[in-house]
Amino acid sequence: MDAPLLAPSQQAFYNVFTMLYDKDIREPLFDYLEEYYGKIRILEEKRTGRSRADIVMVLPEKLCGIEIKSDADSYQRLSRQVKDYDMYFDMNIIAVGSSHGSHVEEHVPEHWGIITIDEVDGKPDFYFLRMPSRNPSMKPLRKIEILWRPELAHIQELNELPKYAQKSKAFVQEVIVEKVDPSLLSIQISDELFERDYNTIGERIKEYRQQHTKRKVRARSKRKLYRLPRAKKK
Repeated sequence: MDAPLLAPSQQAFYNVFTMLYDKDIREPLFDYLEEYYGKIRILEEKRTGRSRADIVMVLPEKLCGIEIKSDADSYQRLSRQVKDYDMYFDMNIIAVGSSHGSHVEEHVPEHWGIITIDEVDGKPDFYFLRMPSRNPSMKPLRKIEILWRPELAHIQELNELPKYAQKSKAFVQEVIVEKVDPSLLSIQISDELFERDYNTIGERIKEYRQQHTKRKVRARSKRKLYRLPRAKKK
């Protein structure tokens, strides 16, 4: 039996109450991505420049940023989000509700992948309208910002780099990006994120900071103190 025809006002009312929201999309989208790509890890709500990435999908050799635009969302901030995502990730995808599907290509660069989301039997159904390709604008110094200091220290160790214990995190990031082959570094960044344990990372960071502080104290204690001779009393 065919569905009854609805007046425009009735159709608008129907659409409002059947639209998919972000909360309806996320978990099923994670399942779809895992089925499609195989080995992945999902990180949510990561700061990227002035924006916040909805999803960072970790793949064995690359990071993929994913922005979700449900039927309830607009494109108001998308232009800025695209610029920020493109600085941080090897490839990017936008996942959009059906209301955006017909015109989303106008709002993202050609290298962005597009996943459309429809509702089938009360559940979200996903389809790759366009596959993502290599992002030509990714900045390695931005990408490596996703790692915490103990993870950077492990990459230094793997590549037999000096520890630079007295240097800033930014300095260490620059050295790693300069010294490590880009292809190898991409693999190592992904490996660190696959292994990241949010239950223990706090302790790892605390331990690193304690060791770092001890080194600073030892370094200060070894410095010779030079004082001007006291003036002789007249």
